[in-house]
Amino acid sequence: MNPAIETYYDAVPRSAARTEEIGPFTLFVGTGAWPYYARPRLGVTHDFTVAEIEAVRARQRELGVPEAFEWVHETTPSLLPAARAAGLEVMEAPLMVLGGAVPATVPEGVTVRMIDADDPALAPAVAAQDRGFGGTGEGVEGRVAFMRERLRAGVTRFALAESPEGVLCVGQHQPVGDVTEIVGVATVPEARRRGLAGAVTAALVQDAAAPIVFLSAGTDAARVYARLGFERQGTACIVG
Repeated sequence: MNPAIETYYDAVPRSAARTEEIGPFTLFVGTGAWPYYARPRLGVTHDFTVAEIEAVRARQRELGVPEAFEWVHETTPSLLPAARAAGLEVMEAPLMVLGGAVPATVPEGVTVRMIDADDPALAPAVAAQDRGFGGTGEGVEGRVAFMRERLRAGVTRFALAESPEGVLCVGQHQPVGDVTEIVGVATVPEARRRGLAGAVTAALVQDAAAPIVFLSAGTDAARVYARLGFERQGTACIVG
């Protein structure tokens, strides 16, 4: 795995989290609207144990944050069997890096654009993202304020697809130095299977001036991203 991606993974949560070092893990504790996770400490070479995982989980419970972990399997291969031995359910998602960008078609009647902190579409966009991930779209005021702050700080870039129906699909990328990750691509249920996620992702790719653009995705979504020029280079392991 490209070491620049591992460095990015260690850096990107720090704009909205404090850290605690617990054995071979760094626990990121969110200070904004979103919780974070524990990751293997940057550069660690280690055979992970159930006891080390349980120490992190105990601290997460003490803090009242999700018992969440993220890591790249190819970088720390011993963590996956240890996590499963600890009884954790691990999602393995293709980690894909942009090779050569391929434009996406924007459906007729839809506009895809980047927005800033003062755009009136920000609040409905955050609500649409919540709905796209299975929420109701209600009670997202804290997340709207958090996203506005991140947009003003330049640590997040935000794209949406909209039509007269409203905001249909959204996504972000989070640049740190020469690397950015595309995250949070979500389509409202009634607008799925129209190519909107691909169109929003293509807009984010175009906006990203970073030499390395990557993402992780489920198997079905990975097929969409492959058509946009992303190539699998590893496995992102996600718990929680």
